[in-house]
Amino acid sequence: MANFSFPESFLWGAATAAHQVEGNNINSESWVLEHLPGTIYAEPSGDACDAYHRYAEDIALLASLGFNAYRFSVEWARIEPEEGEFSFAALEHYRRVLTTCHEHGLKPVVTYHHFTSPRWLMRCGGWVDAKTPDRFARYCERVTRHLGDLMSAACTLNEPNLALVLEKLLPFAFQELPWWATAAEAFGVAPDRLGLFQFNVSPQAHQVIQRAHRQAVEAIKSGPGDFPVGLTLALVDVQAAAGGEMQAAEYRRAMHDGYLEQLRGDDFVGVQTYSRMLVGPEGRIAPPAGAELNQMGDEYYPEALGGTIRHAARVAGIPVLVTENGLASTDDTRRVEYFRRALRCVADCLQEDIDVRGYFCWSALDNFEWNSGYRPKFGIIAVDRETQQRTPKPSAAWLGAVARANRL
Repeated sequence: MANFSFPESFLWGAATAAHQVEGNNINSESWVLEHLPGTIYAEPSGDACDAYHRYAEDIALLASLGFNAYRFSVEWARIEPEEGEFSFAALEHYRRVLTTCHEHGLKPVVTYHHFTSPRWLMRCGGWVDAKTPDRFARYCERVTRHLGDLMSAACTLNEPNLALVLEKLLPFAFQELPWWATAAEAFGVAPDRLGLFQFNVSPQAHQVIQRAHRQAVEAIKSGPGDFPVGLTLALVDVQAAAGGEMQAAEYRRAMHDGYLEQLRGDDFVGVQTYSRMLVGPEGRIAPPAGAELNQMGDEYYPEALGGTIRHAARVAGIPVLVTENGLASTDDTRRVEYFRRALRCVADCLQEDIDVRGYFCWSALDNFEWNSGYRPKFGIIAVDRETQQRTPKPSAAWLGAVARANRL
């Protein structure tokens, strides 16, 4: 597929999340979780990449590489550090981030909630509490009122189905770990009232999350600005091994389809894909013998993106924005090849008349990868952990050149 040209309005960008890059997000529940006795986190986030102060440098660097968009999140725990107490200073900070994007020709795609919530929300039951959709919509309304005129697109929630995916991927349940009871005690709630967004698999949590998305869309649409609003999902390319067709369909329904079906009528769905899952008659099976694995232990399989784009478009019936796709590896040559093959899949989907609006790699920076700490290297830009110096990798130049040319 030589010289495939992407649509003129195609978004090319890199993505980050506030807690993973900003640093010192002390009012968030994740900061608490990282510092608990017996925590499942490999290390605390600490200063992260200090992007709260270095955002202008990062935005300028992405623009110089050739990108035309930047996906990042605003931090609820900074904007509303106590319930009903909104920080004008924090909102003004994010307004400066948005303004800087425009100054460098980057279209800002803003995620309102990327996994982290304020501590006070956990004390109220978090994402299992029936009042949380109202609280989240109030926050979204306040953010949009202050920032909406500068947004190019918005995602309400990041990967609300992640807990359902982890349930199928991991050989244990988070609720069964001693850490769960410790966390519940830290927030002053019973273990069954610990409403952690990333880890709670209860039906109640996902009903609350789905209502929160619907109310957030309404709140955002009522504010200033005219931009598409969607939601991002963690989508694994579920492939059936011999005799596993029925089981594979059940896995897709459990992990993905309950959310995809709820998004019909939205402006877009954000597809976030890294690898595939093979399913046989007895359930999930290991990657083929000798398969290359990434730093997260998943199979190196860039073609997974084509499968999840097609599935999301078919089930949700709305445009697709690839909001995350990338590789955890210290070998940047493998990242370049990953991008090359993944983008061929995007091009194939476009040729099949699937409405794909853009591609954002994960991630802009080598950052804090949640309970895995700083070991996994997803970034196209290296960050020196001692000095915070940024150094673009060859993959940044390669992907930036594709973005600038709008051609593969």
